[in-house]
Amino acid sequence: MADLTFTAITSLDGYIEDRHGGFGWAAPDEEVFRFVNDLERPVGTHLFGRRMYETMAYWEAPPDGQALFEQEFGTQWRAADKVVYSRSLGAVVSARTRIERRFDPQTVREMKATLDHEISVGGPDLAAQALRAGLVDEVRLFLTPVVVGGGRAALPRDLRLRVDLLDERRFDSGVVYLRYATSEVGPAEG
Repeated sequence: MADLTFTAITSLDGYIEDRHGGFGWAAPDEEVFRFVNDLERPVGTHLFGRRMYETMAYWEAPPDGQALFEQEFGTQWRAADKVVYSRSLGAVVSARTRIERRFDPQTVREMKATLDHEISVGGPDLAAQALRAGLVDEVRLFLTPVVVGGGRAALPRDLRLRVDLLDERRFDSGVVYLRYATSEVGPAEG
């Protein structure tokens, strides 16, 4: 059975993008990037919302001259299957990629039951749907030492989720990695 994980690089106040859609402040340094590569190595299938897919599609044909750790990430990304959930995306620009027009929790449950590699969900909107459906086994957050004051939240505001800390790591850059197992999903209390 495959685990479904949600990984996000966030500001200290919990945003993946600032109010202007910027996320340059979240660019990982080499130490964090190499750690991310280790986390992503077991992933064989990525589930993306349209916006996250369009951001990640960069890795299908990145420019020459990248550092070896960046090349490794791109190689891993291209080797994985990708499912993009979008009502508006007309075509994909990457290999091993298909479009689904709606998120179906039962289909993801079947994927989890039959695949022998990790599945990741990318993008906060799609992750929110997976979290609400009780499909996400782990939440992995990289807290970046910056407060952006608003923008796109990494986690849904209307969800109550009990989590258990599994792992943590501090990086020289001040980034902190937190890994949680999920349990007891329910609506947020008023």
